[in-house]
Amino acid sequence: MRKYFQEEIETMPVEKIQALQSERLVEQVKYVYEHVKWYRDRMDEAGVSPADVHGIGDLHKLPFITKDDLRDEYAYGFLGVPLEDCVRIQSTSGTTGRRVVSFYTQEDIDVWEECCARAIVAAGGDKGDVCHVCYGYGLFTGGPGLNGGSHKVGCLTLPMSSGNTERQLQFMQDLGSTIICCTPSYAANLGESIREQGIKDQIKLKAGIFGAEPWTEGMRQNIEELLGIKAYDIYGLTEISGPGVSFECEEQKGMHIQEDHFIPEIINPETGEILPEGEMGELVFTCITKKAFPLLRYRTRDLCRLTRKQCSCGRTHIRMTKPLGRSDDMMVVKGVNVWPSQIEAVLIKQGYEANYLIVVDRQGNNDTIELQVELTPEMAEKQDKTVAEREKKLVKGLQSMLGIRVDVHVVDPKTIERSEGKAVRVIDKRHLYES
Repeated sequence: MRKYFQEEIETMPVEKIQALQSERLVEQVKYVYEHVKWYRDRMDEAGVSPADVHGIGDLHKLPFITKDDLRDEYAYGFLGVPLEDCVRIQSTSGTTGRRVVSFYTQEDIDVWEECCARAIVAAGGDKGDVCHVCYGYGLFTGGPGLNGGSHKVGCLTLPMSSGNTERQLQFMQDLGSTIICCTPSYAANLGESIREQGIKDQIKLKAGIFGAEPWTEGMRQNIEELLGIKAYDIYGLTEISGPGVSFECEEQKGMHIQEDHFIPEIINPETGEILPEGEMGELVFTCITKKAFPLLRYRTRDLCRLTRKQCSCGRTHIRMTKPLGRSDDMMVVKGVNVWPSQIEAVLIKQGYEANYLIVVDRQGNNDTIELQVELTPEMAEKQDKTVAEREKKLVKGLQSMLGIRVDVHVVDPKTIERSEGKAVRVIDKRHLYES
């Protein structure tokens, strides 16, 4: 058994998993009450003490945490250890407000890297592999997390970071990269470049571990075809630890959540009500082993489902579906809820790749939504349909999916700017008109 397929943990019977979670939760609640003033104040306000929490059945008694709470307490408000016990920080981008800074003890980093190691092994990795990490390094968690996980597995690790596509391709060829870790949009970008340069036969990749942004099953198929690999999903948040909170196995039927470190819940995003297994709702996480930045009941805003149906890989940890999107990423256009993933699904179904841009604007009192999408090189070469015919078919497909009209503009290949990190899919200009 490979070292980071930890059979005694990852195939543990559900009853034992939950008993372990209960034991660790009781310890963690006591710990945060004693070490983090925010928790102590909120629990006192709610009339809840650590003695009231006997296991996971009492999790609902604890208050939720939101990103706004973390921003309000920036930078040290949720710190659970003396600062001198911290060895690193990671941070969110801050693109939607004040940054969130997450602190780590060395033990926290060891756990995080172990989680990433499990994800690499689940994708077929071992010490004979060359792991090509082109997530961003620095404050972003993607690069450091997979880099550390690769070291633990024993792979030859290429700490490429993002960008400089020509150098990425050169190292892939020269050093024989077998596993690639990056955002799915950048994987598609690399695949396009490989196709254009005609070097696919010189690429030895067998698997990719992709996360940090939403991506559809259609995009997975597109990436697998472009790169000649099996594409695995990985999930995580800076606030919780980083990538590796959950990951796909070879079955690719949902991501196994590492329940020895995290307790998941699904709630109604409007009411906070806990929803039963299988229902779509907002994902909430409780960290039961992290000490420097110990979050309980953190609302991720990601929308998904949980299932305990038996997985043929042998892992017993609960699985989460690929997130539909974030509750705060959802656009309300003409009174209709719209997610970019819905638009992408229509594009992929009609043969397009995930190179598109959504622009939401306002004319007078009316919202408008425009989609720019590129022809694939094959479409441009074949010219079996006019641009007008393609636009008309897309308008019809989007109308059927969303229930509203989307103005579609089909453009030439390589027209839309490529991303070397997280892709920018939506530009919403309506805030420009707000007073």
